[in-house]
Formats: sequence, C-alpha cells, structure tokens
Amino acid sequence: MSARKQAVLDAIDAANTQDPNIEDGQPEALLYGQRMSVELDRLFPDASDALQIAARGQHVERWKLARSEYPDGRVGYLTWRKAQAVHHADVVKSLMTKGGYGAEQTEASARMLRKEGIKRDDEVQALEDVICFVFLKWYFQPFAAKHSAEKIQRIVEKTARKMSAEGRARVLNEFDLPDHLAAAFQDR
Repeated sequence: MSARKQAVLDAIDAANTQDPNIEDGQPEALLYGQRMSVELDRLFPDASDALQIAARGQHVERWKLARSEYPDGRVGYLTWRKAQAVHHADVVKSLMTKGGYGAEQTEASARMLRKEGIKRDDEVQALEDVICFVFLKWYFQPFAAKHSAEKIQRIVEKTARKMSAEGRARVLNEFDLPDHLAAAFQDR
C-alpha cells in the first residue's frame, strides 16, 4: 500500500475515533469503516485507491449530522441521507487533497460517496455492493430483530435493487436467507 493512501486511510480512522457512539467497544464509524475495507478487499481485491478510500470514508464523521435534526418521515430521512453523502464526500475530498491526491481522484471518491452514477459507473456500483454486503453481514440481524416482517421484506427488496447482478448472485451464494427474502436477490 502506498504511503499516500495509508495516510488518507489513517486520517479517516483518526476522524472516526471521535465518534461518541460505541459498538463492540469501538467507535461505530471507525468499526464501520474497517468493515467496509475488509469487504471491499474481499469482493474487489483490485479496487482503485479512490474506491478504497471511498469505502473507508463511507460513514466518516457520520455522528456530526444527527438524524434528529431533520424532519420525521421519509422526506426527512432522505434529506438527512443526502446531507450525509455530501458531508462524507467533502471530508474525504479534503483528506485526499491534503494527502497529495489530484482533483481527478478526489472527485472520483466524492462521486462514489454521493452515489452519482449508481448502475452506470462500475466503481460507484462496486461501493454500493460493498455497502449492501456490510449491511447484510453485520447490521441486518440487529435491524431485523427490531422491525416487522413487512418492513424487513421492503428493506431487503430495496437492498437487492441497489446491487449489481453479480452482487445479488454472491448474496445468494454467501448468505442463508429464507426463501421469501432470497427471492429479492434472484434475477428476474
């Protein structure tokens, strides 16, 4: 790994150590970033620096934009999510610029974090597939325990729609999902 890339990843981790929310004895955003990197390395071992940095920075400083500061309901949630994406992109661009990356690579990472080009840009789609795998692997079970079967079905269907055909096929091979949930990942 290049010293430049390592410095940016370290800077993202340093920012995320400030997360006051703790999971498994670690700041949540730090743990999430590490999980993203592990899954990216597994799913896309030849990922570009821009994609590797975007994956690690997916939730950089997430706690700084509290969901409670946005209106309740779907519109408020989507507004918060968009603000988060812009914030993550801005922080990552700044850290990459400080780390010596040029405008093309910094903007590539920012575009991925803002989800611009999903289903059209291979790297944006790769990041989305990694996000979905991380959700299914580490966050789905706790989520499912708190929600109705109908909501779980809707979330699984939305997750599957965001993924590439290759990603959905891998989900079917790697996860033991009940038939009604697995159906969402089957090509139609």
